[in-house]
Amino acid sequence: MDWETVIGLEIHTQLATKSKIFSGAATTYGAEPNTQACEVDLGLPGVLPVLNEQAVLMAIKFGLAIGAEIPKRSIFSRKNYFYPDLPKGYQISQFELPIVNSGHIEIQLADGTTKEVGITRAHLEEDAGKSMHEGFGDQTGIDLNRAGTPLLEIVSEPDMRSAKEAVAYMKKVHSIVCYLEICDGNMQEGSFRCDANVSIRPKGEEAFGTRTELKNINSFRYVEQAINIEIERQVDILEDGGKIEQETRLYDPNRNETRSMRSKEEANDYRYFPDPDLLPIQIDVELIEKVRNQLPELPNAKKQRFIDEFNLSDYDSGVLTAQKEIADYFEDCVVITEGEAKLSANWINGELSASLNKENKDITESPVTPKMLGSMIKLINDDTISGKIAKQVFEAMWNGEGSADSIVERKNLKQVTDRGVIEKLVDDVIANNPIQVTQYKATPEEKKEKLIGYFVGQIMKKSQGKANPKKVNELLIEKLDT
Repeated sequence: MDWETVIGLEIHTQLATKSKIFSGAATTYGAEPNTQACEVDLGLPGVLPVLNEQAVLMAIKFGLAIGAEIPKRSIFSRKNYFYPDLPKGYQISQFELPIVNSGHIEIQLADGTTKEVGITRAHLEEDAGKSMHEGFGDQTGIDLNRAGTPLLEIVSEPDMRSAKEAVAYMKKVHSIVCYLEICDGNMQEGSFRCDANVSIRPKGEEAFGTRTELKNINSFRYVEQAINIEIERQVDILEDGGKIEQETRLYDPNRNETRSMRSKEEANDYRYFPDPDLLPIQIDVELIEKVRNQLPELPNAKKQRFIDEFNLSDYDSGVLTAQKEIADYFEDCVVITEGEAKLSANWINGELSASLNKENKDITESPVTPKMLGSMIKLINDDTISGKIAKQVFEAMWNGEGSADSIVERKNLKQVTDRGVIEKLVDDVIANNPIQVTQYKATPEEKKEKLIGYFVGQIMKKSQGKANPKKVNELLIEKLDT
C-alpha cells in the first residue's frame, strides 16, 4: 500500500529576555543548579506572578513577521500535571486565547519549489525545570534554573508530508526568530527545540491517522532521523495488521530508534482553566503598529534584495540569508571588496562554508573575518594572486598565519603577469611537447580543449602555480595556432 505521511511541529522557542516570564530571576545559561530560581519560580506560598512585558512584545513581533492575527485580548491558563521538575504542580501557559493566531510561512523544497505551511497559533508559556539522571546513581537530581523561563510555543498545521519538509520548515522558523532577535537559536542549550506529531494514512484518504508525538528534539538532523524512523515503525505496524497507539515517544539518537514514554494526553487531561493570578493581556492597535515599525529586514526580503542589488542567483541568495550572521558577513565582505558580490558569495558559500562545517564551527567563530576574506578577494581581482593560489592563502589565514597581504608577501605567492616571463614558459613547454603540438594541429577546433588543458597544466607546473592563467591561455593559443 502507498502511504502518505502527515507531520505537524510544535516548536519551543526560548525568548531572549534577561529575566523570566513571571519573575525577576535571571535566565543566563550555565549557572550552578538551582541558583536562578526565586520564590515565584518555586511556587512558594504567598507569591504572585508578574508578566514580563518584553516577552509579550517579542511574541507580537513574531506574529507580525508571519502575517498572523494578533488578538486584542489573550489570557493565561494553568496546565495541570505533576512532575518533579514542575514545583507548582501546574504550568502557566495559554490555551483558549493565545497571543498569536493563524499565520503562515513559505518554505523552499529540495527541487526549488516553494510550499506554504500554516501556523495554527503561537502562545506564551513558562518552561519547566530539568531532571538530571547522570551522576545520581538510582536517584534523580532536579535543577530548577529553567523553571519560569519564557517560551513561545509555535504550533504548525499538519501541512508537511516528509521529514525533509519538516526540517525545511523548522530551519525557516529558526531563521525568522533569530532575525527578529527574539531567540538566540542555540539548539545545544535548548533555546530552540521541537516536538514532532507524526501519522500516516493511505494515499488519497482525507481522514488523519492516529498520531504519535516525538518529544524534545534539539537538532535538525535528529528531527529528520526521528521522523523517518517513526514513519517506518508505523508503516510496519499497519502493514502487519496492527494498530497505532496514540502516545508520546522519545527519540534515541544513539540507537536511532523511537521508544514509548507515556500515553498521549488530551487537552482535557490537563484540566486547563484561566489563571486567577494573571490579568488578561490587552493589546491595542497602537502597540501593534509600534512593534511593526521596529521589524527588521526578514529573510525573504533580504534574499530578494540580494538578488536585485547584487545580481546573485536564487540559490546563492537563499544560502546567504538563511542565517542572519552569514548575511551580515557577506555584506561586510562586499564593502571591503568594493562591490565584488559574486566572488564574495562564491568564497563564503564554498571554501568558508566547507571549513566551518569541517570543524563544526558557526560563522561567528570563523578565524577568517569579513575584512580578511574581502582583502584576499581584492588580491584576486587585481591579479596579485590567482584563484588557485587564493586557496593556499585562505588556508593560511584560517590557520592563523595573518592577513592575505602578509601571507602573499611572506610566502612569495604573487602571480606572474609579466608577458615576457609567461611567453618564455609557453615557448619552453611547446618546444618540449612536439607530439602534443602535432596532435593539436590535427584535432578539430571543437575538440582541442583537452589538449589545451594539458599544455596549461604543464605551464602552471613549471611556474609553480604563479603564472596568470588568463594570460597563459591567451599566449598559448596564439602560439599554437600560428
